[in-house]
Amino acid sequence: MIATPDDYSWFSSERFPGLAGAHCFTYVRGLTPEELVTRLGARVEDRSHMTLDELIWDFSFDPYAWQTFGAVAVGDWVLMVEANGLLGITEEVITPLSAGTRLVSHLYFEGEGVEDFRWIDDGELRFDFTHDDGYSHWIEDGRIQLKFPLPEWGLQERYSEKTPDELAETMERIDSVYPPYTDPHEGPAFLLAERLTGITLTPQLLKEPTYLCGAVPRSR
Repeated sequence: MIATPDDYSWFSSERFPGLAGAHCFTYVRGLTPEELVTRLGARVEDRSHMTLDELIWDFSFDPYAWQTFGAVAVGDWVLMVEANGLLGITEEVITPLSAGTRLVSHLYFEGEGVEDFRWIDDGELRFDFTHDDGYSHWIEDGRIQLKFPLPEWGLQERYSEKTPDELAETMERIDSVYPPYTDPHEGPAFLLAERLTGITLTPQLLKEPTYLCGAVPRSR
C-alpha cells in the first residue's frame, strides 16, 4: 500500500525538534555501522554511542569544523542520520561509500528551502533531483517534471530528466494521492527511499535505537 499524505505527518518539528527542519537520511545496503564509519574515515570519540536526542544536540565536536552523524543497523542496511549535515549528498563522500552496493539519501534544509534526493548503485548515479528556489523538479502526471530552465553553466548532466523504471509506479501512486506541488520532505522523498530500500521510516525506528556516532572534517 502506498502511504497517504498523513502517513509521514509524525515527522514534524514539534515531535523531532532540531531534526525535522534540517536533516539528511542516508541508507547504505550491506554495511554495518562500524563498516560505514570505516568507509567514511570518521573520527569517533569515547562518547560514541548516543540516543537520537543526544546526537541532535551533541556539541562534543566543533560544528564549524566537523560534520557529525549517527549510524544504526536496519535489517540488511545501515541508516545514517544527520542533523544539519550534508554528507549524504556530498558526491566525493557518497560515491565511494556506495562501492559495491546501493545508497539512497534525501536531505531537507527548511531555512534555505533546499531539498535533495540521490540514488547511487556501486558509484553510478541512477537518479537525483534538487528542489529549491532556482532549480526544481515536481511530481506531476507520475513523472519528475522540470519546472525551471536548466542552468547554462554545465550542470545539465547533474540532474535526472527521466524517471527510472524502478520508480515509475511509485511516482504514479505519489501523484495520485498527494496534492500538486507537494514538497518532497512532506512524504514523497520518504516513499521513494522506501521503494528503493524496502525500509519504512517510523518514529520508533528513529527514536528507539542507540546510534554509533562520529564526525568527518567539513573541509573534505
